[in-house]
Amino acid sequence: MASLCLNSLPLPPSSQPKKVVETSLFSSVNYNSTNGLVKGGESLKPIVISGNPPTYVSAPGRRIVAVGDLHGDLDQTRYALEMAGVLSNDGQDMWVGGETVLVQLGDILDRGEDEIAILSLLRSLDIQAKSQGGAVFQVNGNHETMNVEGDFRYVDAGAFEECSDFLEYSDGNRDDWEEAFVNWNVVSTQWKEDHKMTQNYWGPWNLVKRQKGVIARSILMSPGGKLACELARHSIVLKINDWVFCHGGLLPHHVEYGIDRINRDVSLWMRGLTKTDNGPGIPFLATRGYDSVVWNRLYSRDSSELEDYQVEQINSILEETLQAVDARAMVVGHTPQTEGVNCKYNCSIWRIDVGMSSGVLNSTPEVLEIRDNKARVIKSKRRAYSELQAADYT
Repeated sequence: MASLCLNSLPLPPSSQPKKVVETSLFSSVNYNSTNGLVKGGESLKPIVISGNPPTYVSAPGRRIVAVGDLHGDLDQTRYALEMAGVLSNDGQDMWVGGETVLVQLGDILDRGEDEIAILSLLRSLDIQAKSQGGAVFQVNGNHETMNVEGDFRYVDAGAFEECSDFLEYSDGNRDDWEEAFVNWNVVSTQWKEDHKMTQNYWGPWNLVKRQKGVIARSILMSPGGKLACELARHSIVLKINDWVFCHGGLLPHHVEYGIDRINRDVSLWMRGLTKTDNGPGIPFLATRGYDSVVWNRLYSRDSSELEDYQVEQINSILEETLQAVDARAMVVGHTPQTEGVNCKYNCSIWRIDVGMSSGVLNSTPEVLEIRDNKARVIKSKRRAYSELQAADYT
């Protein structure tokens, strides 16, 4: 199995554009910093990634933090990442998480206007994290797959404008699209201000702007488009150590099909490499139907509305799934939890979508932290951990 070692990469100066450092993906990738954090008097072992996109990750000794649905709200995203202890609070968007592993559970797109800026921020943080022995992972949600399909029903008007601005900006940086993408979270605010028009502009011009935005989004998001290919770098299902992360929920028949196969199917489709005579070859098992990986809400249903036998059935399905992938617990997003991040079924499932986006519930962000197989909820800067929901899997 081929492997690649990424040595310590220099952090980009906060006042300068962040230059992307990209490597080709192999079936196995190792990286660690030469001056990483020390645990028990010894440096942590390297992170090992298997799969393209990543499917299995071994991250020995790492603190893991998981963040739920963001839906285009850059301010709330930054707040959540600062709470998680991985983003600087000085406005410079610097990684301060050391060897922490950050996982974002999908639904970055729709219902907010700063979607590309969030994608850009996460990519920038991943580059920085790798230089310190950490990492940033994303899994795609149903709103990512919907947009690649061309379903723009939930796109915010400001997000169409962001697509127009970003396409114009990236076209002006054709020599290094990757660098333009990583820089977008830095320059997008200024572009937004420069392109902002007064609220009393003519209606016909508003319509033209909307049409321009739709075209730009189609160019960027259609299979094979630049942003679709960016999404194709990310998984549908990701297993890190003993934990499984996905947007909606993993079921036994998904595991039987193969989670690495699911990830490859979706990635190839997003890259525009699975077109057939009958259409684009959309991976149904992962992206379509109530029981697909990104749409499944079985584990997120309110147990108070279920009969005892239904609870037992769901618990049995969950146990079967976890056994099949040799995992202790599953972490999902997708369904806003009005009670905040919580766990059910003997804490074998953690539901971490709190509807933090202003386009959803505008609730206070919460973050799941996993350390030494103990899971806790980070609720706020004032109260670091909630002791109401904690699980010890030792």
